Amino acid sequence: MNSQIQILSAPLDPQFAIDWIMSPESGGIDVFIGTVRNATKGKPVVRLEFEAYEPMALAEMEKIIQQAFEKWPVQKALIHHRTGILNVGEIPVIIAVSAAHRAAAFDACRYIIDTLKQTVPIWKKEIFEDGEVWVAAHP
Repeated sequence: MNSQIQILSAPLDPQFAIDWIMSPESGGIDVFIGTVRNATKGKPVVRLEFEAYEPMALAEMEKIIQQAFEKWPVQKALIHHRTGILNVGEIPVIIAVSAAHRAAAFDACRYIIDTLKQTVPIWKKEIFEDGEVWVAAHP
């Protein structure tokens, strides 16, 4: 198995992702860890809430990983995304990619996170002290 895709309600584990993605054939791994920041456009963020349409989200994530395998000589790829309520500093997403050479790992990792944010049906609600707003809604 060369890919792993999960949508989880429990905290994500970066070390698990790194351990899973490593292989003797890989000369490089690239890991993107998204974290909940404490402000958006100068407004303090209290927390984020993520919701997903899981069957469609998992299918779209699989499609994105397959596209990465087609575009670059990638050996393994992982997407873990969190749902539920996340506080500042928590991890909503981990993308990890391994390849024989670093350029492919970097390029595929960037492609996966950028495409995920554009196409996967995961919605994020930003909660502020004075209100809330849904952002990054996808079809």
